[in-house]
Amino acid sequence: MITMQQIFLLLVCWSAWCFSVASPFSIPPTTCQLLHCPTQESVKRRSGGDCGTHPVHCLFLASQPGENLVTGAKPLGSVIVGPELPPIQNTEKRLFLVRHGEVINPGGSRPVYYGAMDVDLSPLGEAEARAAAQYLQQFDVDLVVCSPLSRAVFGAEEVLALQAKLLENNGDLLQMDGLKELDRGSWCGKTKDEIGSEMMARFDACDESATPEGGESYPFLKKRVLKARDEVLKRLEFGQSAVIVSHLQVTRSILSDALGIPTEEMAGLNVATASVTCIDYDSAGTQTVRFQSFKPDVGLETSKDGAN
Repeated sequence: MITMQQIFLLLVCWSAWCFSVASPFSIPPTTCQLLHCPTQESVKRRSGGDCGTHPVHCLFLASQPGENLVTGAKPLGSVIVGPELPPIQNTEKRLFLVRHGEVINPGGSRPVYYGAMDVDLSPLGEAEARAAAQYLQQFDVDLVVCSPLSRAVFGAEEVLALQAKLLENNGDLLQMDGLKELDRGSWCGKTKDEIGSEMMARFDACDESATPEGGESYPFLKKRVLKARDEVLKRLEFGQSAVIVSHLQVTRSILSDALGIPTEEMAGLNVATASVTCIDYDSAGTQTVRFQSFKPDVGLETSKDGAN
């Protein structure tokens, strides 16, 4: 005779089986948030504040809130819709600029400037980087370049892992020292209050006398970053594109040059964590910003983006 306990266990097993093989179903993105690489065999889901690993078929969020979650081994059919982007012309070279995701601030609850220090991504920052990589998967890029700092290397590796053409051709990452974040020198480990708002204002305005000991000024940073950018463009043929995974101030340097914004004003440019900026460079030397700081919406919580 079957007991109630046995019936309950049968129902649980049947439900688990249906969950793993059923056709796509809808779960509000506020209920389930992707926190793990979609190419791996499990995902971490946060629901009602609890977080655990579920050994079921891979789940990843579709491009728009409220759409179906999809099951499968790899997210090949999931396209994150972004800003309108025309096809690259055979007289153009295209750069996708990706900022790294949220980091674990070395000051903990006391946010400090870290600049070129090699700080780790937070779990949310890793998820943000994967979302950016998933968005870029729809573009067959020809080169993936990054800063040598680990937070940028992680994002670049995620991008490369979803670029089928590059993988088929044994493509590898190109790390460039010129793409490192601004070196804050003696300001590393200090809060804005400890540095002083007046000193920070002078620094942002490119007052060279306000450069911290052992650190870099914005003009110095921009010069080395644009040199690295030009090296990347030289590696591309017309009609090709590259992804550069780097940092806030690096992206601001390249973006401000494309927009014609003076260096002393580039600190006001918005570049969100793990966002994507697209710039085209044509044979006549014209720079066209196709979009700026697009952050794929996959239902993740808002990142903390303070001192950097």
